[in-house]
Amino acid sequence: MRTTHRRWHRFGTTFAATAALAFAGFGAAATADATTPSAKATWTAAPCATPKHKGELGCDSFRVTGGLTAFQKQQAARTGLTPKAADASTPSGYGPSDLQSAYGLTSAAASKGSGETIAIVDAYDDPNAAADLAKYRSYYGLSSCTTSNGCFKKVSQTGSTTSLPSADSGWAEEESLDLDMASAICPNCNILLVEAKSATMANLGTAVNEAVTLGAKYVSNSYGGSESSSDTSYDSSYFNHPGVAITVSAGDGGYGAEYPAASKYVTAVGGTALSKSSSTRGWTESVWKTSSTEGTGSGCSSYDAKPTWQTDTGCAKRTISDVAAVADPATGVSVYDSYGVTAGWYTFGGTSASSPIIAGVYALGGTPSSGSYPAKFPYTAAGTSALNDVTSGNNGSCSPSYLCTARSGYDGPTGWGTPEGTAAFTG
Repeated sequence: MRTTHRRWHRFGTTFAATAALAFAGFGAAATADATTPSAKATWTAAPCATPKHKGELGCDSFRVTGGLTAFQKQQAARTGLTPKAADASTPSGYGPSDLQSAYGLTSAAASKGSGETIAIVDAYDDPNAAADLAKYRSYYGLSSCTTSNGCFKKVSQTGSTTSLPSADSGWAEEESLDLDMASAICPNCNILLVEAKSATMANLGTAVNEAVTLGAKYVSNSYGGSESSSDTSYDSSYFNHPGVAITVSAGDGGYGAEYPAASKYVTAVGGTALSKSSSTRGWTESVWKTSSTEGTGSGCSSYDAKPTWQTDTGCAKRTISDVAAVADPATGVSVYDSYGVTAGWYTFGGTSASSPIIAGVYALGGTPSSGSYPAKFPYTAAGTSALNDVTSGNNGSCSPSYLCTARSGYDGPTGWGTPEGTAAFTG
């Protein structure tokens, strides 16, 4: 097993970064925000972003620690009141209705997904996973999803419900984020949480295989690390599952490829900043970038071959990403978490949020056809109204520029765009 050395220095220490929130349509509230000292959101990398042991991968998430999020500014615009800084007592990030609205999923989320199972693959155990999931779903009026009613199941990488990995509060944050995002997008879906005994590729990959063995047709993976010459063997061992939609976070370190997002068999999911707007859609998105070392990942793989459906010419091998969804912590999502932190509501960002969101969209689209590679589905819909083309922003400097800079059509940071309904994720 390789040792994972993250290119970006943010994983060496935990820190708080600031990002300006540009939020359209605020009127008087926007003026109040500009003079509020704490207006800018601040956040820190989740503890699981820093691998604890040699050979482990890191999660791709951030937790907001202060200031004001896009959701709070949206509330201020609606009420005309100056927003207050977040605390754990109430949500300060986007909830299910926001995400469903942004991605044209409101109708599908209400009527689709029954009988489908989304698997969440993470490392280590979250002892409070079921209870925290129940809190999230109850608050937002989603149907109950519990072990007793058969909707939720938590297993180890061997499929055991009793012999689980050791608990880890950092990965527990990640698991809460993933479970809540799957719920937000596909409330009628069953959820399977598969916990690897550690964050090595071998154990996480074994958990992916177990998820597929247990019947999941949609598997979300919110972790990654540096590429290596072993990646092509990991492809065949863990990610080559025809008829299964496997989504993977593109990374949070800005321009540059990571694995397993670079696998030719998966849907690599980039990240955007998502804000309300006065457009017909009602929302606008740009590439998520906070700094040169923090933003959505993208790039050209050094090892993985290009899948047949990918035809961009500036990268001879696999290009990351395929599609995207919200990931900027400043425009982050609401999560309920209690293990190792004050029990309550937190706002998260990172491409750890975008991967389970896209897995949920695949689930709303219905069971992939036998033998298909669902990573291809968005390419079939490329350039249609089934995808919101993200055309502004970048995540660094590169050549050719489309690998790190948004443009009309395909680009590295956001792929073919973000969902507008389920049509681009069905096949």
